[in-house]
Amino acid sequence: MKIEHFAFNVSDPVKMAAWYEKHLGMQTVFNLNESPFTYFIADESGDVMLEIYNKPSDEVPDYKNQNPLLLHLAFVSDDPDADTAKLLDAGATMVVDEKMDDGSHLVMLRDPWGLAIQLCKRGNPMLKMQKK
Repeated sequence: MKIEHFAFNVSDPVKMAAWYEKHLGMQTVFNLNESPFTYFIADESGDVMLEIYNKPSDEVPDYKNQNPLLLHLAFVSDDPDADTAKLLDAGATMVVDEKMDDGSHLVMLRDPWGLAIQLCKRGNPMLKMQKK
């Protein structure tokens, strides 16, 4: 089996989808312009999607106050320093910037809605499509 998408109940899926498109290279594949304002946004490979929506009858998790290791989205980054600077300018906030002994560079941030996002440059690439 192959993963199609991950789903998140968020406070403002419309603005969040636009931010992820503009700053993380995601692309809307499908959206519903009425409640629950569902957006399916795909990464640049087109192989993985996020579903973001706002269903008021269910609780939106308190992403801002969760430990980022409990839940985060990880993106491959060829240049974590430049990407971090760009995302901070766009309203993300810094959590931690780590350089590992194996040559990996991992940066944990929070998007403007508090969801943890990680930028990963692996010393030893883990994905088939990721080139060293």
